[in-house]
Amino acid sequence: MKHIGNLQYSAGSHKKRKRIGRGTGSGHGGTSTRGHKGHQSRTGFNQVRGFEGGQMTLSRRVPKSGFRNPFRIEYQTVNIARLQELVNEGKIQGGNVTFDVLFELGVINKREVPLKILGNGSVSTALHVAADKFSESAKAKIESAGGSVTVHE
Repeated sequence: MKHIGNLQYSAGSHKKRKRIGRGTGSGHGGTSTRGHKGHQSRTGFNQVRGFEGGQMTLSRRVPKSGFRNPFRIEYQTVNIARLQELVNEGKIQGGNVTFDVLFELGVINKREVPLKILGNGSVSTALHVAADKFSESAKAKIESAGGSVTVHE
């Protein structure tokens, strides 16, 4: 029979916590597992990301070159040859090609990245294509096949 005086945790359910700074008898007294001296042994220690103990940090040692434009727009690209393939496979119905159609077919994979249609290949079907940007050759080939081009703003 269990009484309040002899309650115990079930076997394996409770891990004994390391009690730091509770005297030498605990095995973790003295320096309280912080070692001797140094900034890591002090209270309020906060490691700065990339700090290497006073050594010149890797980000400062590595040579830098070039320029990365923070305003550059990366486009997801689809060639008109790929659009013609999808028409031939019967995956595009009615000749309407939109961002959502290409996303559902798995041709493009990111919703927030704009879409650009490129002119590699040829198209023989009249397609009505809506995208964020078109290359000049893609625009010409789609329109020469009897299709239309809609640019999203």
